[in-house]
Amino acid sequence: MLKKSLGLIALSTMLIAGVAYAKNPMVGGAAMYENKNIIENAVNSKDHTTLVAAVKAAGLVETLSGKGPFTVFAPTNEAFAALPKGTVDTLLKPENKDKLTKILTCHVVAANASSKAIMKMVDDDKGAHPVKTVGGCVWTAKYEGKKLTLTDENGTVANVTIANVNQSNGVIHVIDKVLLPKM
Repeated sequence: MLKKSLGLIALSTMLIAGVAYAKNPMVGGAAMYENKNIIENAVNSKDHTTLVAAVKAAGLVETLSGKGPFTVFAPTNEAFAALPKGTVDTLLKPENKDKLTKILTCHVVAANASSKAIMKMVDDDKGAHPVKTVGGCVWTAKYEGKKLTLTDENGTVANVTIANVNQSNGVIHVIDKVLLPKM
């Protein structure tokens, strides 16, 4: 009887832990933990190695590890690879740190904005909401069905492919394009 009770307790604990764990999606094959900050989680995503390298090169690790809250629109490695050949290598050079910092901070909003909150803002603004970033860029958020998009100042449209990856200091939305400031 005691063995059966302990077994039921263990099973219940695993189920509860599984439900809590299931709240946050996997990103780049890695679990994302709500009690870790943006950097602590991002370094584990195999889909965001370029972004992590860029954040390090721009000197933004400490900032994005800070209290926040932040909403980060996180381009994947594929998004960076789609930029013209040589762009990433050029941006990672020390002499281009200011330009890289501008691009990266244009992927950050100083708020904790879930996809549901962004969609409500889009509805409140009758179909398109201006998203003001830490880097001074203004993107346009829209959605169709459950598909959330951001359009940069050059007309590039990024799709949110994984939304609402909660962090201790904000939220990450994975996107399929690198958004760029008007150049």
